[in-house]
Amino acid sequence: MPPRTLVGALRPLALAVSLLAPWPALAAPGGSFDIVAPFEIGGPDPSLSGFLFQRMQVGETLLDVDREGRPQPGLATSWSVSADGLVWTLPIREGVRFHDGTALTAENAAAALRFARAKPGVLERARIESVAAEGNSVVIRLAEPFAPLAALLAHASTIILAPASYGPDGTATKVLGTGPYRLTRLEAPQRMAVEAFDAYWGGKPAIRQATYLAAGRGETRTLMAESGDADLAFQLDPPSIARLKANGAVEVMKVPLPRVMQIKLNAGLPPFDTAEGRLALSESIQRAGLASALLRAPGTGATQLFPPSVEAWHDPDLAPLATDPERARARFEALGWAPGADGILAKDGKPLRLKLLTYADRPELPLIATALQDQFRQVGLDVEVSVTNSSSIPAGHQDGTLQLALAARNYSLVPDPFVTLLGDFRDGGSDWGSMNWNDPAFHAATKALLASTDPAEQTRLRREIAAILQRDLPVVPVVWYEQTAAVTKAVEGAAIDPFERSFGLSKMAWKP
Repeated sequence: MPPRTLVGALRPLALAVSLLAPWPALAAPGGSFDIVAPFEIGGPDPSLSGFLFQRMQVGETLLDVDREGRPQPGLATSWSVSADGLVWTLPIREGVRFHDGTALTAENAAAALRFARAKPGVLERARIESVAAEGNSVVIRLAEPFAPLAALLAHASTIILAPASYGPDGTATKVLGTGPYRLTRLEAPQRMAVEAFDAYWGGKPAIRQATYLAAGRGETRTLMAESGDADLAFQLDPPSIARLKANGAVEVMKVPLPRVMQIKLNAGLPPFDTAEGRLALSESIQRAGLASALLRAPGTGATQLFPPSVEAWHDPDLAPLATDPERARARFEALGWAPGADGILAKDGKPLRLKLLTYADRPELPLIATALQDQFRQVGLDVEVSVTNSSSIPAGHQDGTLQLALAARNYSLVPDPFVTLLGDFRDGGSDWGSMNWNDPAFHAATKALLASTDPAEQTRLRREIAAILQRDLPVVPVVWYEQTAAVTKAVEGAAIDPFERSFGLSKMAWKP
């Protein structure tokens, strides 16, 4: 890589300074706790930015999850499901107040869910017939059983806001939540500020004020952590991690996530229109080298779709995805693809030349894509890498032009990965999941899991689904993702939420 110019080196710092200029003084120990992350704020409605209001602990959901993704009480103290799986009853926690002082009731909780249901979002996954208040409970009636409904009720788009938050059309214009922090300033798409809400039902948080800043460049976030302009810098690029580890003022945290860097492929395109062709592509990938050399995260090569940290979906008995370029070449040749004089595989006189799309929002992706380009070339695939906008991938899926794409897929968008699996691998495929792939056994197993209430049967069905995905490879896992963050050593209690639902503000405190 050529040496960077001074101007290039200073550009991220200049950007950081420009981002901070009109904002109050940051990172004063014992004062405001300042967070920088790459996520922009879309607006006050939970359907746009609920994930940030949830991470800043402004808004809360009826149900929560623990660090293993298991459902836990939230604004509802419990939940029960009728024997036929069609009626869910959730008693509302008493003594909860919104940030404008109004009391949480079953009626305004049900109304907030109805507003959420009226917009595109996760609640569409369940066939909900009605949401109503009955006594002190929210009662949800379904047209057919949907076992992972608890996960939908923990999703950020379903946070419960006060009635005064919503306009006449049901769109939120204010963010009046119930969390331990209340919003004091919102400047979409970059900034927000919060302060402790002393009437919070769960007790007063120790950190009294906090700010959030969206900064897309990883270098900018690293510089802010190094300079002390941010107390928590979220999502670090691999080259920055070693540098930050040498900084005595910050601690680098790392945790595995249910996020996978994977290849989305067009299964209608030869040779990937057969499981053999997709398996040959998988065997071309040297996952261990990518994880160690590029990501500096040994052991994160994806031997199946889900990492061991997702216990419910990781099957330790599955034969791992292997690296074997020789066998990959043999599989391609068995499908009629023979190497030409230039070493590129060809069939019927047509060379196997492909375009792989990826994007730079996650700085690791272009690096991995370039390495994959070289690994694929070794087995005879001529792959052009195109670093573009992430929206090009769903666009290529929709118009049918996509050949290959490298993307980071978060299977914990909803705390139960099953919900994302249902969408990604549905019949007909999806923008970020399968393309021109269909397996009746997969759909039968997912339908059975939706209705199952028996834990042993649920485990068996999850294993069956995982085995189908491993055998048929509608997407090809490459590496598992580890979330990283740098936090000031001036606080205690910091931790990364493996389901990325919270920055953990209320768990932290300034050190004496």
